[in-house]
Amino acid sequence: MSSLSRELVFLILQFLEEEKFKESVHRLEKESGFFFNTKYFDEKVLAGEWDEVEKYLSGFTKVDDNRYSMKIFFEIRKQKYLEALDRQDKAKAVEILVQDLRVFSTFNEDLYKEITQLLTLQNFRENDQLSKYGDTKTARTVMLSEVKKLIEANPLFRDKLTFPALRSSRLRTLINQSLNWQHQLCKNPRPNPDIKTLFTDHTCAVPNGPLAPSSVNQPVTTLTKPAAFPPLGAHGPFPPGGAVAAANAGALASWMAAASGASAVQAAVVTPAPMPLPMNQVAILKRPRTPPATPSIVDYQNPDHELMKRLRPAPSVEEVTYPAPRQQALWSPEDLPLKVALALHQGSTVTSMEFHPMQNTLLLVGSATGEITLWELAVREKLVTRPFKVWDMTNCTNQFQALIAKETPISVTRVAWSPDGNFIGVAYSKHLVHLYAFSGPNDLRQHAEIDAHMGAVNDLAFAIQQTVWDLQGRKHFTFEGHETPVYSICPHHKENIQFIFSTAIDGKIKAWLYDNMGSRVDYDAPGKWCTTMLYSADGSRLFSCGTSKDGDFFLFDTSKNHFLAVGEDGQIKFWDMDNINVLTSTDAEGGLPEGNLLAVSTAENGFKILANTAGFRSLRAMEASAFETMRNPVDSSLTKAVPGASVSCKIERGSPVRPSPMLNGVDPSKPRIIDDSTDKPRPWQLAEIMDPAQCRKATLPDTAGSSTKVVRLLYTNSGAGIVALGLNGIQRLWKWVRSEQNPSGKATTAVVPQQWQPNSGLLMANDVSGVNLEESNPCIALSKNDSYVMSAAGGKVSLFNMMTFKVMTTFMQPPPASTFLAFHPQDNNIIAIGMEDSTIHIYNVRVDEVKSKLKGHQKRITGLAFSTALNILVSSGADAQICFWSIDTWEKRKSVAIQMPAGKAANGDTRVQFHVDQIRILAVHETQLAIFDASKMECIRQWIPQDSLSAPISSAVYACNSQLIYTTFRDGNIGVFDADTLRLRCRISPSAYLPQGNQGLSPLVVAAHPQEPNQFAVGLNDGSVKVIEPTEAEGKWGMVPPSEAIKTSPSTTNNQTQEQLQR
Repeated sequence: MSSLSRELVFLILQFLEEEKFKESVHRLEKESGFFFNTKYFDEKVLAGEWDEVEKYLSGFTKVDDNRYSMKIFFEIRKQKYLEALDRQDKAKAVEILVQDLRVFSTFNEDLYKEITQLLTLQNFRENDQLSKYGDTKTARTVMLSEVKKLIEANPLFRDKLTFPALRSSRLRTLINQSLNWQHQLCKNPRPNPDIKTLFTDHTCAVPNGPLAPSSVNQPVTTLTKPAAFPPLGAHGPFPPGGAVAAANAGALASWMAAASGASAVQAAVVTPAPMPLPMNQVAILKRPRTPPATPSIVDYQNPDHELMKRLRPAPSVEEVTYPAPRQQALWSPEDLPLKVALALHQGSTVTSMEFHPMQNTLLLVGSATGEITLWELAVREKLVTRPFKVWDMTNCTNQFQALIAKETPISVTRVAWSPDGNFIGVAYSKHLVHLYAFSGPNDLRQHAEIDAHMGAVNDLAFAIQQTVWDLQGRKHFTFEGHETPVYSICPHHKENIQFIFSTAIDGKIKAWLYDNMGSRVDYDAPGKWCTTMLYSADGSRLFSCGTSKDGDFFLFDTSKNHFLAVGEDGQIKFWDMDNINVLTSTDAEGGLPEGNLLAVSTAENGFKILANTAGFRSLRAMEASAFETMRNPVDSSLTKAVPGASVSCKIERGSPVRPSPMLNGVDPSKPRIIDDSTDKPRPWQLAEIMDPAQCRKATLPDTAGSSTKVVRLLYTNSGAGIVALGLNGIQRLWKWVRSEQNPSGKATTAVVPQQWQPNSGLLMANDVSGVNLEESNPCIALSKNDSYVMSAAGGKVSLFNMMTFKVMTTFMQPPPASTFLAFHPQDNNIIAIGMEDSTIHIYNVRVDEVKSKLKGHQKRITGLAFSTALNILVSSGADAQICFWSIDTWEKRKSVAIQMPAGKAANGDTRVQFHVDQIRILAVHETQLAIFDASKMECIRQWIPQDSLSAPISSAVYACNSQLIYTTFRDGNIGVFDADTLRLRCRISPSAYLPQGNQGLSPLVVAAHPQEPNQFAVGLNDGSVKVIEPTEAEGKWGMVPPSEAIKTSPSTTNNQTQEQLQR
């Protein structure tokens, strides 16, 4: 339904309300689904009219629409069920249970069983969770409050809870204006016409006798609510012809939008554009369906019309007509970015890149794993990384939720900066677009998540003024017309006209105005295949670069309105815009350049930065100050002065070129004599945290005063809790709650969490009867939804309910004892269980059956990790071996021994964890950290304890973004390593987080927060748990040393042994 039709419904609702047609009002609200009347809903709920409550809700949502809707209906039906029980009407309660509540058993069978058990109680208040249930009136009020919160959070009710702000009797006013208009069109208007019907258009009857003098009337601009339609003769004279049409185009079009012969002006006014259109644009935007009747109405479909001349791109290179030669400065080879300045490792295949439009050393990178990374090229460091994650699953379509449930891989297809550099857009290979707000290198915040398309989002771009999706995720326009998937888009504006080019994989190119009225230009691209379109930075030229079915081309952005670059078969070719002959080319294995710096993706999961002479100067100048400026949010006034000459990526577009800035008082675009003293970067130093004031920390409270050492530690997947498993087999749970001090409800050092304990007083205690605890190997695993935790401590494996701490089931009675647990990533009913006898059992919980038994290790299993990308299970054992198993057949593919330092025996616990790319593996042994490439099943990097970190390693884990590795040592030290290079970024001394005078106190295990890459927790040998974060001023744990420092610094962590291994 069009926006005007929707607004008409609101006008009718207002009219019905004013006329006291109460039942009709609410029926139209429900049937249209446009406005949810909370006042009416409240009345029906508090009156207990449950059938009417559900009937009214059904106009806006169904039970299975999303999680919020399901909870709304559940709360209402539960209340109805409890009221029946309270009345001791068991028959009605059973009827509600069977007919209304059974639908929820599919989603939570345990809850349904618990509700059913209430029938057996004399008073359901005997149930702990219902002990505070009061009288019916109070219970309804409490339930209504909860339901209204769910309604407000439900995306299906978005924009439906507030009635538009309308003047009273708006429909009457519009009809009155229409009658005025009809009267003005009369050939013989009478002074005081008697209008008796709205069913036909008004005309004044021709008077008898001589013609009466023409008394024309001034149109009404403001009307108060009339008791009846006022006589039209009360209005004064009004001007003739064209002035009338111009003055009242809006009102006329509003009521004639559906007419078959709409004029150009009408069609333009009906356009639901968020901004008013100037009259000179109105004439351009129309699509007339009748021949022009006046000289002022021009047919835009005429190929000679000026708009078509403006929008029509050249169909091929041969047909391009260049303007008269412009005065161009002579160029030299130094202007082209041909030399490699940097080579950086992303860790996964780079799919899209783009430089910040104002800060030319900030590069945004998207990868095939779905993660985005912000690089500061001046210091060769990843500032921020965000792995792919659905922010709010309830706002997503059922189709997308089904894809996620199947663990469908999702990659980044396009990253883009907004023209002002304040927002980042990320398009994904399935459905979603993410918008991040960017206010500084350390401040990248989630802004909006849009389930934009069915299937892949192939491209995105920020437009100026007009929007298809606004920054709050609201859709304003839908452009339909392509018959095959859209390949790329190119928004632009010219002479105050906003438009969009789009290309599809069938080679069709279309141009659209922001009006939902179809494409204005349709033609075939050269080669009739995938094409990308791009305007030069000054907007004077439009380029089209496409592929044929036999080859790939990538379109590059332009530099200084002078050069054009295209990637083809690993070559970057440069053209002068005023000459069709190739200037030069360079080999960078594909990529797209612009400005002084050029980012080029490589085949080794990384990218290279190419630079011209000015680019090298810019990098050196920025490098000198980057260590300080990176730590602080970007000042807006400074941002406006930072360069915008660099934009790049695979099939990328850039922002208009801005004036070249002054870097450290020097214009980098001009040659200068380089002073080594000013360009030399400051010496890099290892960050060492020695004092408690240098970091933030929180000790988790323990009401029981446990002193049993913590041997396993996990964050909940939501990031709002921590689970610790002690050597005695008892698990403790801490939860953070939402508050003014902690609005996110996530784990933080700023607020002390609560130790969770159910009313029953139960402990999550494993069966340890007959177990020698000192020789046991406790293990733990958490379900994806945080509902269940599975653990063992030398005895049977127990499955606990995280809310009630009840044991749901037990299995795998020893011997042999279970030593490691891992849920299958695609099926929570399948568990891989490492055993003390060196075997691995693939166990199906639902049927209580071991499906496969894997043999390949010589000693007990100490680590398990699944990779859905490679379809393998990786295991590690106390024999210092790593085995790779096929998930499909459960056959062993390969076994690799960890390379032990000289004089060390090949034994001891070894843990494994996959990088977020699901390809690299972190292997942790007391003697080393090692990175393996699981696709090649070989070690690629290794670090051995040395210097200030020479004690044996007790535990290590990837940060949530896999950019850091947190490592604990038995002497109490903690090391923070760069995950790609295994170079030490930061050392945290025991004196910074442990109380003074506690000799022998050390961390045994470390866990990383699932969403905050700079937060981790450690479990100590005295039973305590501490959460640690960097100070707010720092925001992160140290920095990666620049390449010059890496070559000379004694703190480098790539030791000689591993350098030989890599060679």
